[in-house]
Amino acid sequence: MKWLILGALLGLVLSTPQGQQLALGAVTALVTSPLFVAFVLGAVARPHLTRRWTR
Repeated sequence: MKWLILGALLGLVLSTPQGQQLALGAVTALVTSPLFVAFVLGAVARPHLTRRWTR
């Protein structure tokens, strides 16, 4: 149920021009942050590394 509400809210925000600019600004700020990019890459790589090095 919470995913439906979140999707409806996101659709409502993105349907306005100001919401699109706000979302684009937030995504740009996150992608240009080296700490966030390093965290995401580490979170993606971790399951592959733990399975490979366990004995």
